[in-house]
Amino acid sequence: MKRNKIALAGIALLVAGGLALAGCSSSGSGSPSASGGDSTAIIKTNGSEPENPLIPTNTNEVGGGKILDEIFAGLVYYDAKGAPQNDMAESITVDDAQNLTVKLKKGQKFTDGTEVQAHNFIEAWNYGAKLSNAQLNSYFFEDIEGFSYDEDSELTGLKEVDDYTFTIALNKPASDFALRLGYSAFYPLPDAAFEDMDAFGQNPIGNGPYKIASDDAWQHNVQISLVKNDDYQGGRAAHNAGLDIVFYATQDAAYADLLSGEVDVIDGVPSSALATFESELGDRAVNQPAAVFQSFTIPSRLAHFSGEEGQLRRQALSMSINREEITKVVFNGTRTPASDFTSPVIDGWSDKLDGSEVLAYNPDEAKKLWAQADAISPWSGTFQIAYNSDGGHQTWVDAVTNSIKNTLGIDASGAPYADFASLRKEVTGRTIQTAFRTGWQADYPGLYNFLGPLYATNAGSNDGDYSNPEFDQLLSDGISATDSATANEDFQKAQSILLKDLPATPLWYSNVTGGFAEGVQNVEFGWNSVPLYYLITK
Repeated sequence: MKRNKIALAGIALLVAGGLALAGCSSSGSGSPSASGGDSTAIIKTNGSEPENPLIPTNTNEVGGGKILDEIFAGLVYYDAKGAPQNDMAESITVDDAQNLTVKLKKGQKFTDGTEVQAHNFIEAWNYGAKLSNAQLNSYFFEDIEGFSYDEDSELTGLKEVDDYTFTIALNKPASDFALRLGYSAFYPLPDAAFEDMDAFGQNPIGNGPYKIASDDAWQHNVQISLVKNDDYQGGRAAHNAGLDIVFYATQDAAYADLLSGEVDVIDGVPSSALATFESELGDRAVNQPAAVFQSFTIPSRLAHFSGEEGQLRRQALSMSINREEITKVVFNGTRTPASDFTSPVIDGWSDKLDGSEVLAYNPDEAKKLWAQADAISPWSGTFQIAYNSDGGHQTWVDAVTNSIKNTLGIDASGAPYADFASLRKEVTGRTIQTAFRTGWQADYPGLYNFLGPLYATNAGSNDGDYSNPEFDQLLSDGISATDSATANEDFQKAQSILLKDLPATPLWYSNVTGGFAEGVQNVEFGWNSVPLYYLITK
């Protein structure tokens, strides 16, 4: 994978002086012409059944996020290179290090005909932050005045100035807060959502480039159908008539449909085709860097994985994995061995962190560390990594566990689950009794996004329940810094702590691998590995 750096836009830092987002163009990256395309064509693509109803503040997985990003529009969206572009916002002005002013464009509507106004953002964010609502993305609101992890509270930092203007007061400086506002947790909700949120999640009313095709368009575990939203006025206006997102049981099935012309574009190639897909698809193949990080997580509540013993075993397991060989043999060079917890396409990434040697294959040191752990408490049982069978993960899980088995001389294997939803149910419910595959597809293009949501104490995606006060403090220092160099230095120091504790075991960075069918044009994959569906024609 090319170790490119994606430049961040000027709002990456909160600085005094009234910095405002520039107006957006008609598309995310200089829209190609749709001439020759059929404006009535439906684009068929791959996806997965969402874990939860489609509520923006309670969706933090790829299947649901892919749908939400098409049917909702936030204050900004990210173009192909990760730069923020105004969407619902006319401007976002950083008044000082802890205060922002947002002005909305007038005349923008939800698909029920009601106008998008300031209160739609304020009420949606308050709903997401409220403790009793137990929203998975509540963590994203913790920097706003009034947020509490301990009791229901109101985000007092959100003030409506008029129908199209509101202010945001933060409880501490957050150097990338403006950059975060394109993430789905910050989407607005129509008034109708609060009448019955459960029902709304099954048939959401959005304001994005697409809308749910009909009341029965979401066929659970089969597909969801979206159609173009003609009322959308933002920079992602669809050049096609809609999307059919098919929930394939396996990546092999999706790829087979691509070869036969039954699907138009896919954003995942099965391991069985990684050696051949570029020759089979030719210039219709996609293989490019993306902000995707892969790992596995071992909960500290499991026997042998807490305290000093657990730290020794985590380090031993990490050094037992031959990442170079696995990325070459299993992934045919479409992955790069990880040297940190983030992504090479994000500004501030480094492959020279203190402690990164724990990610290098070192069988002798691995055996030594494992023996030290055995001296504390002898190992028993089988080490397993749980994965969802519908995601194309078996081959690499087998390779990783075989590497562990051959290095340490212990039983190690994969633990397959039928689908992503069943795996996530046990992970989220804290009932899973094995290690499990994890990863991160960035919400916004910043280092903090790979660290805070996954490893900060009480964070919404902290599936291993990791907590380290020193790490938390460095995160706080970094996010409070007023220049990017200082912030990134703190984030790198924080990662050195992670490399010692290994709350997750970094494996590799992913390229997005995919392709599109004959007759399909204007396919562009974004910085976060997702196709820019609104540009696609055929």
